[in-house]
Amino acid sequence: MSTQVSQLAEMGRELGEAIADTPAYERFEEARAAVQNDDDAQAKIAEVERLRDEFVSARETGQATQEHVAKLQTAQNDLHSMPVMEEYLNAQEALQSQLEDVNRAISDPLSVDFGGEAGGCCQD
Repeated sequence: MSTQVSQLAEMGRELGEAIADTPAYERFEEARAAVQNDDDAQAKIAEVERLRDEFVSARETGQATQEHVAKLQTAQNDLHSMPVMEEYLNAQEALQSQLEDVNRAISDPLSVDFGGEAGGCCQD
């Protein structure tokens, strides 16, 4: 690896460490841990995943109904209205906003959106 690439990789590690030290990231990690440790939230997450799987299976066989959609939406709304999940979603949104700012700061001088399209090929 060239010296320049090594320096860029080191700057990337430093950027990652700096992001990990931000209040937004710390809030996100705390909120994620709270969701992972909340039995009620985990049960709701499992229910949403089960209902989503049922809906996808029904859709693939042409048997999906509005009832499937309604059950899934209700379960998602119930999950998202839990205080622990609301905090997680708010923390996730704040971190995502911060990371979008960082992405713009990196991408602007390069005229490439690394967070959006750099990995794709032949995008219009």
